[in-house]
Amino acid sequence: MNGFDPEYLARSVARLSGIPVRLYRGETELCRCFPVALPKDPMDLCRREVFAVSEHVGYYVSPLFHYYGVLNARDIRIVIGPTAQIMADEQKLRELAFRLGVPKEEVPAFTEGMNAITRLPVESLLQMLCTVNHFLNSGEKLELPDLAIHASEQMLLKTGIERQRTERVYEREEPARQAHNTLAIEEALMGIVRRGDSVALRRWLSSAPPVQGGTIAGDQLRQLRNLFIVTATLTSRAAIRGGMREDDAFSLSDAYIQRVELLTSHAKILNLQYNMLLEFTEQVEKLHRGTHATKLSIDVANYVRHHLSERISVEKMADEFFLSRPYLSARFKTETGQSLTDFILNEKTEEAKRLLRYSERSASAIGSYLGFSSTAHFSRVFKKYAGMTPGEYREKHR
Repeated sequence: MNGFDPEYLARSVARLSGIPVRLYRGETELCRCFPVALPKDPMDLCRREVFAVSEHVGYYVSPLFHYYGVLNARDIRIVIGPTAQIMADEQKLRELAFRLGVPKEEVPAFTEGMNAITRLPVESLLQMLCTVNHFLNSGEKLELPDLAIHASEQMLLKTGIERQRTERVYEREEPARQAHNTLAIEEALMGIVRRGDSVALRRWLSSAPPVQGGTIAGDQLRQLRNLFIVTATLTSRAAIRGGMREDDAFSLSDAYIQRVELLTSHAKILNLQYNMLLEFTEQVEKLHRGTHATKLSIDVANYVRHHLSERISVEKMADEFFLSRPYLSARFKTETGQSLTDFILNEKTEEAKRLLRYSERSASAIGSYLGFSSTAHFSRVFKKYAGMTPGEYREKHR
């Protein structure tokens, strides 16, 4: 590489960017330059996907919208990341640590390290790699439009929805002359999101009328992106009215908008839009699950959602709401017909189900992550609320 020292280059990029950098020769790691302290490398969960990027400059987007930039030059590979314009919230970072197998006592250091990584939009990350690529690949000059899209549009499809069905719903020919019909469609769709009715969403999309909106861009790709941004804005507001916390809704909306700007395929954009609608609807659905939707029940659900990996203290929750513990418990039971303890344990059981299905961690590790005092305690609670042991549940849904 004409006198260039790859290790020196990797260290320099890490220092200048404030983002973790790894240098490989083939499959062998030559050095790791982390400007922040991380007990474990988050790339361990997506190494296969990152290594699948074969172009000179490309990237991979994780399910948490964390970006990994990849540079390939002959047998040298440089991987920089994760970074994001908006880092995942604490609960999601704790789950990421759990999936990585970070020891419980080191989880605070892991989340602190992740939050200390410099935050960049993916365009800035890729522009940095294009500059380095110019030196490592014989003066090759790449620009952002030249880069291929490697983030699979299916990575967020956790509910088993068929891609072909999604495309059939959306990919319909527009009439030669458009008459605006968006208001009725918008009201129906946003009402579903606000109620958190994922079943109705799937049913609606299976027979949705073609959207005949106005022309808001000069080319088809920009038109799709602009309509996506409008949909993201409306959907986030509907989710907030359904009880989702504003910062959660806006962060999720921003992440989707950043993602759509990188897509260059009609099908990818429409799949991403489906995923976005479903994720917002399911988030609201979780807040309403098992309760009547009162302000208190939604506040409690939001609190529990953000503290699932902790031993949730009703006393601490009451302090958060400026209520006494007895009053909070009594009022929650009156408004929802469910005890606060039952609600908390049922939510933890639902999270345990998800982890048993979508992670390889042991039942005892999942119980510890969710704040149970012992494996036996976790098993008893899980069997009470799920009707079977964690092992039986995993075997049934494997």
